[in-house]
Amino acid sequence: MTILIFTFGILLAIGLFLISADLLKLPSIATQKAMLSAGKQGKEKAKTVDVFLMGWAVNLAKYIPMDEYKKSRMKNTLNAAGMNLTPEEFIASAILKSGIIALLIIPCLMILPLIAPILMFLSIIIYFKEIRKADEILKIKKEKIEVELPRFVATITQELKASRDVLSIIENYKKNAGEEFADELDILTADMRSSSYEAALTRFEARINSPMLSDITRGLIGVLRGDDGSMYFQMLSHDMKQLELQRLKAQAMKIPPKIRVFSFVMLMCFLMTYMAIIVYEIIRSLSGMF
Repeated sequence: MTILIFTFGILLAIGLFLISADLLKLPSIATQKAMLSAGKQGKEKAKTVDVFLMGWAVNLAKYIPMDEYKKSRMKNTLNAAGMNLTPEEFIASAILKSGIIALLIIPCLMILPLIAPILMFLSIIIYFKEIRKADEILKIKKEKIEVELPRFVATITQELKASRDVLSIIENYKKNAGEEFADELDILTADMRSSSYEAALTRFEARINSPMLSDITRGLIGVLRGDDGSMYFQMLSHDMKQLELQRLKAQAMKIPPKIRVFSFVMLMCFLMTYMAIIVYEIIRSLSGMF
């Protein structure tokens, strides 16, 4: 009887969803997936779960209030993370994902009441995980970009000796840049061609929101305004090298604990080998006595 009720509930939910989707004129999953994939940076494809919930998120986003400062800040974060969503849609998507898990509590209270608190706790975890998703993507992206900045500054320092064309310098470096930094430089160069150079560099700085990148854009804006810039970038290159050495030392400090674990495992293997040989010799000598 319980299985029949559970099956009836699933079929009823599917039927209600199809009726609601038709009344709300939601696009098909294939259409939404194509739209989301087209708006994303890189080769990552849209997940089916995100596509399934996007239609509902768009409708729910209309009822989510946000102040202008928080909305502007989140919009910049989403753009930098390569997520083609409005701040309201992003929050609505997080609410829906956690809400679906929370709705499972209702059948669990009838079938397995002990699982209900676990589902409630899981829905809260999913909400906070989804709401921090853009910040985590941006953090990883920023770390990858900041690794390249010392080499970028060194290239600018050398290029300024022969040319003061900032757009040409950026385009030449873009050919050898990493994937994340190359994508951002693509946006920057396209923005520089369609608007003023200074405004494009300012938007580039705000999009990444990195103190190291801010120093570079400040120097490039100075070059555009007629400053020499050579001495500035030489000093900046020296500072960047020091920061790079500190980063490498920090990474090296994390290695010894890992080495100790493997060294201990190797030591135990050697000891077991010697013990096996000693035990074998003892057994063989004892068998010879008898």
